[in-house]
Amino acid sequence: MRTYKVMVEPLDRAMKLLMTDLDGNELLRAVLPAFPRHPRALLTLLEGLALWVDSRIHTAISVGPRADARSVEALFNGDLLPLDTALVHFELVGAAQRRRTIRGVGDFRQLKLALRRCA
Repeated sequence: MRTYKVMVEPLDRAMKLLMTDLDGNELLRAVLPAFPRHPRALLTLLEGLALWVDSRIHTAISVGPRADARSVEALFNGDLLPLDTALVHFELVGAAQRRRTIRGVGDFRQLKLALRRCA
């Protein structure tokens, strides 16, 4: 069974969602309204995606400095995180740090891709 990852970033004006497979291939990008109209909206959306790909989804909620506390509260109806279900696993993560790159020595994209596959 394949595993998929979904990153959710709550911002003050929008909710960003990115779904990838374990190889890092993007499967879905979405920009949704910042505040869901129903407390189970995110969980229902993620469970629907899990059913679509017939696999459990690991979901990371990014709570970096740009995250909007009201959006996070609205996502989970005041709870820090919803309970995991049979189809969806949740975790909180800090904002991703931008990696330092060295410029001016050539194109290293293929090596970077190969390195990701080895990890």
